[in-house]
Order: sequence, then structure tokens, then C-alpha cells
Amino acid sequence: RGISTDERPKRPLSAYFRFVKENHSAFKQKNPEVKSMDLVKKIADAWKQLPASQKQVYEEARKTDWQRYKEQLAAYKAQLTPAQAAALKEERRRRLAKRRSFRVKRELTVLGKPKRPRSGFNIFVSENFQESEGISPVAKMKHLLHAWQKMSSSQKQPYLQLAEDDKVRYENEMKSWEAKMVELGREDLIRSRKPRAKTKTAETETAKASSKENKAKFKLKKSEE
Repeated sequence: RGISTDERPKRPLSAYFRFVKENHSAFKQKNPEVKSMDLVKKIADAWKQLPASQKQVYEEARKTDWQRYKEQLAAYKAQLTPAQAAALKEERRRRLAKRRSFRVKRELTVLGKPKRPRSGFNIFVSENFQESEGISPVAKMKHLLHAWQKMSSSQKQPYLQLAEDDKVRYENEMKSWEAKMVELGREDLIRSRKPRAKTKTAETETAKASSKENKAKFKLKKSEE
């Protein structure tokens, strides 16, 4: 309690990133029309061409800061109780897991993984969100959720049918995408081929629909808080 991983001493920059930090503004002023990614490439090329003697200056600065970092880290850990140390370890684990998840999602986006199929409720929301009552997005979602819950089965059917069509689209696109991943040697991104039951009972579909509505309710509640 009262301690966060934000208070943990920060790891010192590497020699290269020290060079980037020191020279970014100067490179930007000399190349105002260059885009950010191209500017990074220019700085990287400048680092590669930098004489070893000049690189050593940045490396020595890193070593000095690294020694200071180890001392600060030892002092930081010494003040923690076992409970605090365990809590911070768990907080750090969650942060790392979140970063890994973000990197995976970004990679899949770059690789063009098909978007997952939408539910009937999702399609209903996307078609009616702009015209929905409510000033804020949360208010609009709340109104749409209530409207969906009041709809009869026959009124929901068109949206549920669109959702089924979207499932077919998703499966077809995934087959093509996974074949491409195999060609690229990324079998790790392929779904496991476990047999699935082809028949679904009405109770199962109803339970799934109810679950999605409950998730929407929970999100609305969190937003309102």
C-alpha cells in the first residue's frame, strides 16, 4: 500500500538511445520536412557511421548510470515489506502481460488478420448508433441495449442472420489468411484444429446472446462509474 511500480528506479538508456535523445531535436531542425519514421532512420544511420571513440563516450555514460541504477534499485527493494514486494511483483506481471498482448494485437493487424465476426447485437448497435437517443456514447449505448432487450425474436432475426453471414465471411477469410501464414512460416498463429460440435441447441444460442448483453451491461456500468 502506498507504493507503485511507478516509483521503481528507471533502467538507464542504452548508448544508442542516449545518442537518439541527444540528437533528435537537431536532426529535426535540419530536416523539418522529413517524416518521423524517416527521421529515425537518419539518426540510426548517423549512429552506425559514428566513430568507435565517440560511441564509447555514450557507453561510458551508460555504465555510470547503470551503477547508480543498481544502487537505487537495491535501496528501493530494501524498503519494501514482503507483502508490498509480492503486490508489486503482481502489478509488474500484469503490466508486462498487457504489453505483450498489445504487441501481439499490433502484429496481427500488420499481418492482416481478418476481423472477428460481429454478433447480432453489435450489428444492431452499429446501424443505429448515430440516430440513437443520448448525448454521450455511454447514454447512446444504454438506450440501444434497452431497445435490443425489448425487441421480439422476429425483430432480432435480421440482425442474427447478418451475424451468421458474418461468421461465414470470417471463416472463409481465416482459411485464406492461415494458408498465407503457413507460407510465411508462422504456423504459431494458426488456430488449433480441435473438432467442434456442429450442432448447437437453442438454449446454447440464447445463453450466448444473454452473455453478450450482460457484458454490454457491465461495460456501461463501468463507464458510468
